[in-house]
Amino acid sequence: MPHVDKHAPGSFNWLELATTNQAAAKQFYPALLGWQAQDVPMGPNGAYTIFLLDGRPAAACFTIGANEQQVPPYWGLYIATEDADQTSARATELGATLIHAPMDVSTFGRMAVIKDPTGAIFSVWQAKTHPGIGITGENGTLCWADLNTPHRERAKKFYEQLFGWEFDLGKDQSGNAKPADSYLHIKNAGVHIGGIPPESFRNKGAPPHWLVYFQVADCEASTAKAQGLGARVYMPPASINENLRLSVLADPQGAVFALFAGQ
Repeated sequence: MPHVDKHAPGSFNWLELATTNQAAAKQFYPALLGWQAQDVPMGPNGAYTIFLLDGRPAAACFTIGANEQQVPPYWGLYIATEDADQTSARATELGATLIHAPMDVSTFGRMAVIKDPTGAIFSVWQAKTHPGIGITGENGTLCWADLNTPHRERAKKFYEQLFGWEFDLGKDQSGNAKPADSYLHIKNAGVHIGGIPPESFRNKGAPPHWLVYFQVADCEASTAKAQGLGARVYMPPASINENLRLSVLADPQGAVFALFAGQ
């Protein structure tokens, strides 16, 4: 399995599940994605759960605090930076809102929580002793992320200026550029990492948000398994092309994520 010891700036380097039932999450995700749960003490009455795959960190979860009970369960996405303070300051200059100012997380790293100018929330992570996700390219790992927003051009400009991301529409089977309202791919340092769906694909009832994708071997089988474990299916397995399948679900507590299978 490909191991990761360092993430390039601008790449997705960590993800956390904020949940109302940590014990249930520690049953659901290992059963679905093959993770192992390892608890790390966090304060007098809680623990931070790191999900491991092949002994390497794949994700984490924690219980939503009593002062945040109005916040529904969610998967939070982190983006690598070499300087959390500098990135946060630049983000606010570009029109973002700082939700949580840069702070040290013990000796592990430094983080900040940011709401982009369109309303989608993400975090930045400046790694110290904890580089973030330690495994990639295998079933059970983060493989993609979509930014769902009605303001694609504003989002595109913001992330271009903040992280240096590149955006492209791709080409059709004839090699021609796709229409401007097609799926917009995101590239970091030349590597495709995610995208912004067109308005026709967006859930109009959902606020702007990032959606994380987990790689699986069989989208149909994993979706059915998730449903059997108590998940809700928002979008059943569908084809992007003849080799790619995806579905969108919510875990038993309501945190939304996607499954992806492809060659």
